[in-house]
Amino acid sequence: MRIFVLGSGAGGGFPQWNCNCPNCAGLRRGTIRARPRTQSSLAVTDGGGAWLLVNASPDLRAQIESCPELQPGRSVRDTAIAAVLIVDAQIDHSTGLMTLREHTRPLPVYCTPSVHDDLTKGYPLLSVLEHYCGVDWRPVDAIGGASFTIPGIPGVELHPVPLPSEAPPYSPRRHAPAPDDTIGLVFVDRASGQRCFYAPGLGEWTDRVVEEARRADCVLIDGTLWKDAELADRGAADKTGREMGHLAQSGRGGMLDRLAPLPGRKILIHINNTNPILDEASPERARLDAAGIEVAWDGMEIELG
Repeated sequence: MRIFVLGSGAGGGFPQWNCNCPNCAGLRRGTIRARPRTQSSLAVTDGGGAWLLVNASPDLRAQIESCPELQPGRSVRDTAIAAVLIVDAQIDHSTGLMTLREHTRPLPVYCTPSVHDDLTKGYPLLSVLEHYCGVDWRPVDAIGGASFTIPGIPGVELHPVPLPSEAPPYSPRRHAPAPDDTIGLVFVDRASGQRCFYAPGLGEWTDRVVEEARRADCVLIDGTLWKDAELADRGAADKTGREMGHLAQSGRGGMLDRLAPLPGRKILIHINNTNPILDEASPERARLDAAGIEVAWDGMEIELG
């Protein structure tokens, strides 16, 4: 099983187009040691040539260009993307569906019923796509937890994991999310049994989350903010991390405390532009290094099995 990190940033990417926080300004000026990042998305394959796109970010066109295997060029119109799986209905995880409107057949889209409801009503991307390539919706049963595979990618088994997080601002379930508004995924290499737990949005460490994180050979997990009040401290917004459905890395019981004891590889993803860990020379980044915690970057590849 191979996982390609198409985008490792949170909504807005890094640098964010209208942001002049120390990170964004420093990256533009070359005064900090950091890499630019597009918005969070993965591509997963079992090595057979077909890929699963996990989330479709607004940066998708450029992300496809960054991974040539997604565009194999076998015919005039071609793609190696067998299907798209959306873990939540947030704008930074779904807007890229519009980039795929020229698909030559109905686009297989995997998501939960709650996400499908938001993407056909409040933010009707899937309804719009019906007027272009069409949509072949494949419901994901996160509540029942039924595992599944993607046609064309039989070597990877997927297990949905309900995650306490937050529904999008446009959703009628904002501040009262349904259990399947946000999911994580366990990717299992069927040949070796090795596992990767992916959770780019996480508002609480439930017993199930703890179990999956402990069992995983690799954890790709929410790294949005260093501090809960980071956006306010940076003068960027008045929302806390918890209000947005994200747990901070620092502080008692934070992500560092949770991740450090885990036996597998530990990687933070979905990094907000304000997070000081983006500066590779920062003391916060040094704390992650000392704890054996990595920070995902665009183009990072993970192989299991």
